[in-house]
Parts: sequence; structure tokens; C-alpha cells
Amino acid sequence: MRASLPMAGPLYVSRPDSATRGRQPAWPVILVSMPFMGVYRPSIQLGLLKALAEEYGFPVRTLHANLDFAARLGVDYYGALSEHRGRLVGEWLFSAAAFGDDAPDREGKLLDEFAAELSYLGDSPGRVRDRLLRTREQDVPAYLEALVDTVPWDEARVVGFSSTFQQNVASFALARRLKERWPQLITVFGGANFDGEMGLEWVRSIDCVDYAVIGEGDVAFPGLLSALAAGTDPSAVPGVARRTGGTVVSTAAAPPLPTLDDLPAPDYAEYFTRAERLALLPKAGKRQLWIPFESARGCWWGAKHHCTFCGLNGTTMEFRAKSPARVLDELGQQVRRYGSFRFEAVDNIVSPAYLKRLFPALIEMEAGYEFFYEVKANLTREQLKLMALAGLRRIQPGLESLSSEVLRLMRKGVTAAQNVNLLRWCRYYDIDVGWNIIWGFPGETAEQYAEQAAIVPHLRHLQPPRGAGRLWLERFSPLYADEATFPLRSRAPEQSYRYVYPDDVNLGRAAYFFEYDPVDPLPDAAYEDLGREVRAWQAAWSDDHRPSLTYRSTPGFLQIYDVREPGREGTYTFHGTVADIYLACGDRPTTASAVREKVHGKPPLELIHEVFDEFRRRGLMLVDGSLALALALPAIAGR
Repeated sequence: MRASLPMAGPLYVSRPDSATRGRQPAWPVILVSMPFMGVYRPSIQLGLLKALAEEYGFPVRTLHANLDFAARLGVDYYGALSEHRGRLVGEWLFSAAAFGDDAPDREGKLLDEFAAELSYLGDSPGRVRDRLLRTREQDVPAYLEALVDTVPWDEARVVGFSSTFQQNVASFALARRLKERWPQLITVFGGANFDGEMGLEWVRSIDCVDYAVIGEGDVAFPGLLSALAAGTDPSAVPGVARRTGGTVVSTAAAPPLPTLDDLPAPDYAEYFTRAERLALLPKAGKRQLWIPFESARGCWWGAKHHCTFCGLNGTTMEFRAKSPARVLDELGQQVRRYGSFRFEAVDNIVSPAYLKRLFPALIEMEAGYEFFYEVKANLTREQLKLMALAGLRRIQPGLESLSSEVLRLMRKGVTAAQNVNLLRWCRYYDIDVGWNIIWGFPGETAEQYAEQAAIVPHLRHLQPPRGAGRLWLERFSPLYADEATFPLRSRAPEQSYRYVYPDDVNLGRAAYFFEYDPVDPLPDAAYEDLGREVRAWQAAWSDDHRPSLTYRSTPGFLQIYDVREPGREGTYTFHGTVADIYLACGDRPTTASAVREKVHGKPPLELIHEVFDEFRRRGLMLVDGSLALALALPAIAGR
């Protein structure tokens, strides 16, 4: 599960002046990031909350404790566990340490039931099982004891845990030990795993959780600290939950923070110091690390048309973006602090305003920044060129499908032709694309997947998806929330939850991922051809000689060089009107009527459609309803 920030929130207290800071009681805070957060990025949650709380006068230190576990296990093994988004193996590893005798799977039945899915760990099933058991029984207890013994917890009054993805149970395990050793410590939890009713259930069922910030908390977290330090009622702070008399008491969150420009830049100093000390990040490696930064929250598309499968922004969909000037100021500040020019935006979608103001300013600066952003797939060639010149190197565009009909079922607001066009120009401008194909949507047909399978061989010169498979049912998504529109025969928390959490936890309220039985689903066989073609596509990109489809042209003459399939390389030559029709479809998906206006002599529409069909038959063009798109790219790169 993902969220742009952990605890953030309503405008509960005004931003402090220097006099206010001086009057704050000294309530030291330690903010912790536990496994299984990845190794090669600092926590923006910890970094931002530290900077925010210090503005209110609270002494704060961060602890990227995930790094200690990575150093203990080895980076490769830890990395495989942290990158896995399937069964809750990472949570299971800490379950016995967190819940003791109440842990539901002391024998390791999870490892047997899901043995086939653990092959990603790269060993025989028996050796994988033995290693995971050894990790749970030996490495986890030793790691937790070392954390308890070596960090000055007795100097703190509050310990805060940010929990996203598989960080819950490790956080509970450490919090439990801290409360046993230092009962006076107050624990505060927040993050994506505590959004909505999930957070309320964790407060109810996990006794080492004293408080939880539900939703955003840029001001709610300092507000809670202020109440605790002053001895006033914390339940008056919006967006905070706690147990009182055996019941959970919570306050509604205030509206999301309306402006982001006043937020401080995250403080990542401890991450770099700790990673270097543990020999996980050589000093020279700082320049290669992608620094997380936030330029926007929410999703402007989702606020209008929530994609049916998306569970992000469950309670904070409203889109807000920092001003371009504020973003540029923060980027420069972070470069000077940490020495890396690479930045990874945690935004769910790039702000359209940045195409007119931020990216042109970056080009003018010639600063040498590199970026990752999540984007919408309707970007044009001109926009991608602009972003590439500004330093865009990696994107996650949420393509999801090569069928316009299926994309409509998803509410994506784009066509298959737009998706393919984005892949084309990203290949041309050397932008890495992270995407997947997903299936299993109410109303889809087998023909839609057969058509996608037929298209894929013609796209092998473009970057393949990282995977293809059935959609995950996520809490907060329309597929989860709207049972009338998206009927299911049954729904239950994903199976591995029951191997992790005690019986007292109401998984129906706490889980984020769910198993489901849809009404009138397609048989698995409907997806087999597409899955096979995707695997062949991935294999074609697995060596240094990647497929290509390029062209050179002059008015009235076109040559296309086809190197998409080994042993079937060739050159196509076209003349006159036929060549001009193809070139007219090169920049973007285009209708026959629009092509007619571009081509000298204005050929009849019937001829244009015949040419479209012939190019499609040869695998040189995608025809998507009324839209036609040339698949070949210019042979001379970067123009």
C-alpha cells in the first residue's frame, strides 16, 4: 500500500514563531522506520515529520532501523523481502516477536501453503523455508534486542512509527519491547497502514499502540505532541485516535492541508550517516541515490474519475501542488545538503501546471537534475521531450492495458493508442517506463484480451510491462467500496493475513488487500495468450540486442527498418501518398479525416482507411477505433 505521506493533517495549530518554540516543554521524540522499507532511499515520512516537529520546538531524532536489519541479513536477501508485494512474508517474519504466544503460525504453515510464490527468493523450496525460519527465530530477536540496547530510548518521551507496506508487525514488535522496558514511553503510529478504519482497528487490538494519527498529519502530529507536553486533552486534536476505557476514541480529521509551500524540506541527515556507518552506502554512493521529494498530494484525475482498482488517497484525494518556485528551492537545498542530483517524486500524479512552469525552468537552469515521476499516460511527444530535457529519466504512467475498452472499464481516461504512443516517445527520448498489464475487470470480454495478445508482437521495440496478472482488490478502491456497481460473490482479507495476526484482530477492518470471487468472471484461459506474449516481450528485452523499429524519410519516400524479431529482419519501402499517410500518423494517434488534411492532394477517406488496414496487417501501425498510430520511430534519436 502506498501513500504520499504518513501522518499528516489538519490546520490544528498555527505555525510557531520563535517565541512559541522557546516555550515548548522539552519532549524528546524518536521517529522510527522499521523493516521492510527499502535500503536505498531515506524515509520522506520521517524526514518531513522531524523537520515539522522541530519547527514547533520539539527535539527530534530519526532512526532508519530498517538499515540495521538489512546490514544483518545482507542487502540482497533483505532487498528481495522488501520489494515483494505479494503475500505478507515480511510481516510474518516479525509476527512471533510482536505477538508472542498469540502469534497464529508458530509452525511456519505460511511457508508451506505459499511455497511456490516464494521462489522469488531464488533457492529450492526447502532451503527457502529453512532460511526464512532461521530469519524469524534467530535474526529477528537478535536485531530487536540490539535496537533496544543500543538506542537511548530512555532519553525520549515519545516514539513515533511510520508504517507503510509491510512495516506494521516489525513496528509492533519493537514497540512492545520498548513499552516493557520503559512503560512511560508514549507510542504514536501513523502512515498509510493507519488510514481510515484500519488505524482504528490497530489502536483497538494492539496494546502497544498508544495513539494513532489517522490520515495526513503535518500539523496533527505536532498538535498531538503539544497536547501531550502541555498535559491537555489529546483527544481534542483532529485526526487522532486512542483507547479510553477499553474503547477507541477518535476525532475526525480536519480538511487536508490546503497549501504545501510552507512545509519544510525533509531532513535526511541520519539516514546518510547511518547507511554509511553500516557500510550500506559508500560516501560516493550518495551521488547515485534517488532522494524522495514531494511536490504534490492527492490525484487530480482521481478527484474527477477514481480509477476503479486504485486504493490510493483513501481519505485525501484532493489535489494540491507546491508552486514551481518552492519546488526549485527545495531541490537546490537538498542537493547542497546531500550531494545527489537525483530525485524521486512521491506524488501520485504530476501537476499539469509543471509542464508550463516547472520543467521549462529546470531546462533554463541547466542544473543537471534527474527525476522519477508518476504521470498520466496522455502526455504528448512535445511534453515528453520537454520533461526529458528537464531531466525526467523514469516514469510510472499507470498504463495497465492495451485495450481501450478495458481502459474505459478502469476509468483511466486514456485510450490504448495513447498508451502505446507514450511508450513510443519514452523509448525515443530514453525515459524508463515502469508499468504492468492487469486484468479481471467487471464487464471485460475474452475478445478484448485476444486483441491485446495479437497486438503485443508488433510492440516488441517498445519497453515491455514488468508483469501481467489479475488485479489486486484494495481497500478504498471503487471495486472495493461500490458493491452495487462492482458486484462480488464473496470478499475476504488476503489469505496470508491469518498467518500473521492474532485472532483478536478484526482483519475485515484492518486488512488492505482482499481475496474476492467476482460475479461472472472470465476463465483463466482467456488471459493465457496475452500472458504468454508478454513473457516473450520481456524475454526479447533481456539481452543487449533489443528489438527496434525505425524509419527514415523525405517527402514522398519512406523506409522502415524492422528489427523486432530475430531472423525476420527487413526493410519496407513506401512511396508517394502511402508514405505521407504513414508519416502523418507519427506524432500522435490520428483520425483519417485529420490525415487527409495533412497529406498533399487530400486523398479520399476510403483510400486512407485502406492504407491504415494494410499498415496494420503488416504490424507497422496500431488502429484503435477511429485512431491510427504509426509504430515506427525516427531513426535519428532525440529530435
